Amino acid sequence: MSNTSSINVFLLLAIADTRELQLLHFWLFLGIYLAALLGNSLIITTVACEHRLHTPMYFFLLNLSLLDLGSVSTIVPKSMVNSLWDSRAISYVGCAAQVFLFFFLMSAELYLLTIMAYDRYVAICKPLHYGTLLGSRACVHMAAAAWGSGLIYGLLHTANTFSIPLCQGNAVNQFFCEIPQILKLSCSDAYLKELWFLVVSIFVGFGCFVFIVLSYVQIFRAVLRIPSQQGQRKTFSTCLPHLAVVSLFLSTSMFAHLKSPSISSPSLDLVVAVLYSVVPPVVNPIIYSMRNRELKDALKNLIQLVVSKQL
Repeated sequence: MSNTSSINVFLLLAIADTRELQLLHFWLFLGIYLAALLGNSLIITTVACEHRLHTPMYFFLLNLSLLDLGSVSTIVPKSMVNSLWDSRAISYVGCAAQVFLFFFLMSAELYLLTIMAYDRYVAICKPLHYGTLLGSRACVHMAAAAWGSGLIYGLLHTANTFSIPLCQGNAVNQFFCEIPQILKLSCSDAYLKELWFLVVSIFVGFGCFVFIVLSYVQIFRAVLRIPSQQGQRKTFSTCLPHLAVVSLFLSTSMFAHLKSPSISSPSLDLVVAVLYSVVPPVVNPIIYSMRNRELKDALKNLIQLVVSKQL
C-alpha cells in the first residue's frame, strides 16, 4: 500500500484467537460496558435531579461522567462486535472517528480533572472566595473550556495522523485505533510531525499533573491545620475520591505512552490500554459513590423513589 488513500479498512488486534475466548471477551466487555453505563448514568441522573447536589463540585462530576460514558462507548462496542462476529476490521472512516472521539474525550477529561483539583483547592484553602471564584457562570466557562480544548486537540491530532502516508500494511496492533500504533504504519519521516505534537501534548498533560500535585499539597496543609479529626475526615472525604481518580487516570495513561520500547510487547500494550481506556469509566463512579456521603445518600433516595413508584 503506497499511501493512506489506498487503505479502506484497518485490522485491529485480535484479543482472542479461539471461538470460546472470543465469546468470553465479548461477555466480559459487555459486563464492563453495562457497569460503566449504569454507574455513570446513575451519577448523571442523581446530580441532575437532586437539588442539594447543584454545586460546582457535582457539576464537574456530572461532566466527568459524561466524558467517561463517551470514551467507553467509543471503543468498547466495536471491540465487542468484532469478537462476536469473529472479525478484526474497522473502516478507515470508523478508525478516524475513533481516534478523534477518544483523543477529544480523554483530553477533555484531563483538563476537567485539573479544574476539579482547583475547585477543591478553592473550597478548602479559600472558602470565603468560593462563591466568587466558582460561581455558576465561571463553572460553565471552565467546563466549556475543557470540552473545547479537548475538541481542538482531537481535531488537530486526527487531521495530522491521517495526513501521514501509510505503507506498512493496515494492521493496527491494538484493540482500538490508537495514534502510536497507527504511526508505526508510516513509511516516511512525516510521522515525526505528529510525534512531536504528541510530545507537546504530553508536556501539557505533565503541566496539568504538576498543577494538581501543587493544589493537593496546599489542600493537605490546610486540612492538617483543622483542629478536629472529624473535620479533617469530612474534608478528606471530598478530596480523596478525586485524588484516586486522578492517580488511576494519569498513572495508566503516562505508563502507556512513556514506557520504554524495550519493555513493550503486544500483551503488555493490550493490558495497559485496557487499564487507561476501559477501567477508569467503570471505576470512577464506584470511587466517588463509596467515599462521598452526600452522593451516597442522594443515590439511595433516588433508588428508593424509583422503587416506590414501581410498586
